[in-house]
Parts: sequence; structure tokens; C-alpha cells
Amino acid sequence: MTLDKMSTDLAKPYLTGHYEPVVDETTARDLVVHGSIPPELEGRYFRNGHNPKPGITPTHWFKGTGMIHGIRLSGGRAEWYRNRWVRTPYLEGIPFTGTELDVSAAGTNIIQHGGRYLALQEANLPWEVTADLDTVGPYDFGGKLATAMTAHPKEDPVTGELFFYGYSPFPPYLTFYVASPDGQITRAEVIDGAGPSLMHDFAITADHVIWLDLPVVFDSAERSGIPYRWSDAYRPRIGVMPRTGPASVTWFDVEPGALLHVSNAYTDPGGRVVVEGPRYDRSAWESSWKWWIGAPGHGTTPEAGSIHHRWILDPATGQAIEEPLDALVTEFPTINETYLGRSSRYSYAVAFPGSGLDQFAVVKYDARTGERRLQPFGPEQMPGEAVFVPAEGGTAEDDGYLLTIMSDLRRNASQLLILDARGLGRAPVAVVELPRRVPAGIHGNWLPDNH
Repeated sequence: MTLDKMSTDLAKPYLTGHYEPVVDETTARDLVVHGSIPPELEGRYFRNGHNPKPGITPTHWFKGTGMIHGIRLSGGRAEWYRNRWVRTPYLEGIPFTGTELDVSAAGTNIIQHGGRYLALQEANLPWEVTADLDTVGPYDFGGKLATAMTAHPKEDPVTGELFFYGYSPFPPYLTFYVASPDGQITRAEVIDGAGPSLMHDFAITADHVIWLDLPVVFDSAERSGIPYRWSDAYRPRIGVMPRTGPASVTWFDVEPGALLHVSNAYTDPGGRVVVEGPRYDRSAWESSWKWWIGAPGHGTTPEAGSIHHRWILDPATGQAIEEPLDALVTEFPTINETYLGRSSRYSYAVAFPGSGLDQFAVVKYDARTGERRLQPFGPEQMPGEAVFVPAEGGTAEDDGYLLTIMSDLRRNASQLLILDARGLGRAPVAVVELPRRVPAGIHGNWLPDNH
């Protein structure tokens, strides 16, 4: 490696600081705990993220190979921590070709459904892992999944069904799937009318599926390895489709903006569909993209300007109303998922420095009052996505805990924090000391033993 090449690699922001990859896999048992782990937390907290092997510099943050970090909680104890690469062909150097669906970074998310743990990356098939994070292999739902699968499926909290889709830069652009609670695909259907846009996420309500056809679209001239760019010429739309019956989509024109992650969506008492999440305008998207590819002039964090936003889609008028809800730069929104697709009052997100905030924080939004509450962190400390876990016997929507892995560069260490969601801002309910610094990652989930 030449000195110039080495300097270029070291300058990539997704390989430094909070994002610096770890170089190996490890297991530790009987972790040190401060405070008391709530006894109802019986299960595993798994967090996925991009962690290229030593000597590998991906051309885009999203192309780093996937590594899952797991903490097992049981009986008030933190029984173990382990981290494992998802052992796909991509980990061994086989490149993406666009045709081999089993070649995956598998580094975006991990879910549990139908008794299986699935590591997800949206351009490929899921990869199954065990409860101890050993790799099983690609999973195609018994041959019924013939496309890629989104990294953001939605499990309906009432029916237990899993809703998901595959999108592509080439026709058919969008294919919709439903799987039964036991993991059998019961519906697979091409959705007409969508375009070659980046559909990283979608939403469901109790009665609808919500499609995001927004102006980040396929562009073969993009050389970062993720072939999408912002297009001012593309018509931005949000589509509303009934969950049952014919796949007929009603499209609503919206202002140009991008949305990577939906907080929640629901139907209000007037029959209007409400969608919320962190919205990017063109400047915010292109500034964030610079960080994601390590381009000259990138900022200090991966998010630059995505702010909490609401779309109200009125089928009676065919019009969309939009409103910004806050000025903080936020991403990785979460909710109490027992309210997924239903009217919810609270959402949570990671707040990034900017708009008057000096450090990272976890933020809680109250949709009823418009208020926000912050759990700030100290210098060189960064929380990850805060996953909500309901408290046993809780009656209010925010009765529960937020689980997040906090990276601390001052100590070169990480902790699993268990925060009081109702009393956010107070001292953590419990802190689990992890045996190593865990790189800032993408998405994870609490996977209870009784799921």
C-alpha cells in the first residue's frame, strides 16, 4: 500500500473514531453490571453494523461487511457478550454483481421471525444466524423469495404477520411480500407504478402499506458503489395501498425530500394517513452522502440536516400536507412497536450535534404536546439506535426501557445502557460494561426469549 493510499483510507470517516472497526471476534461471560437489570429482560439484544475486515476499505459506509454484537440478559444478569461477522461470500472478497442474491454484506439490521434470526441488507437475500450468532446461510423462505429483501420489514403487532418487499433499479422495481407468523410467505406481488428510487424503508398502518418513491434514484454514473443520486427531475411521491385486496396504489405528490427511516405511520380519526420520520432536503442528503463515501469536505458526523417531519395524506382531497416538527438533526427513529401502524404518542431517535446541540443525545418526542426530552451524552460519547422494550405490567405507551450501546472514545470502551423511557434524562436503570469498544453501527433489536 502506498503512503497516499494509506492516507486516503485513514481519512475515511466510517473507519475512524466511533466507527473504527474491530479486528476480531470475541466472547465474554458474566459481564459487570451497575444498577439492576429489570427481571423481565429475558432475551438477547443484537445490534448489526458495518465492520470491514482489516486491510479492507469499502467505497461506501453501507458496503462494509456486517458484524453483529450481542448481549444475553437473563435473571437480572448480563450472561454474555459476543461479536461475529456474518460469514457471507462478500466477507471473503466475492463482490456484488447484482445477480447473485446470496452475496451480501448482511450489515444493516437483524430481526427474529418465525423462529429464525435473519441478518438483513436490502440488495440481497437475508442471511440466517443462530441465537449464538453463528452463520447458518442465505435464507429464501423455502424458495418463495425470488428478489432481495428490505432491511426494514414490519411485523404487525396484532396479526404477527411480517410485511416486507424487495426493490431494484431495474423492472420490476418493487415486489411486495407478506409472511405468516410462522415464517411462510403468503403473498408475493409486483407493485406497479413505482420507479427506480432508493426505497430503504416503508411503513404500514392497520389497513395500509405506505411506499416512499422519493427523489434519490438509480444513476449508473454514481461511482461510490451505491448507484443512487438525488435527482431534481424525479417526481417525489408517497403511495398508499390497501393491505388486503388488489394492489392499487394511490400516489400523493410531496415536496422534494428523502426519508431513510420511518418513525411510524397510522390513520387518524378523519381517515387521513400520517407518516413521520427524519426528512432530508437536497443539501442535507448530499452533505450526509459526502460522509457516507468519505468525500472531501465531509462533516464530522454521518447525518447533516435530517429533521423530524410529518406528512398528512388526505384521500378525500388527494393532497399531502407537510410540516417540520423540530430543528434537531436526528436519525434512527424508534417507537414502542406494540403501536406500530397505530396512532402513537411517543417516538425516540438519536440526536446529532447541530442546531444548538453540542453533543450526541437520545431524544424523546411527544406528538401530542410537541415537547421533546433529551438524554445528553458527554464529550466523545455516542449512543446508538435506542430500542424500546415494554415494561412488564406497564399501562402507558412509554412504560418501558430504551436499550442502546454507547461508544466512549475517552475510555476506548462501550456500555449497554438501559434507560427509563418514561423518565428519559435520569440516570440509567442499569449499565452493562462491555469487554470492548463496539463501533457505532446501524440497527438492532431486542429479541425476547418468548417471541
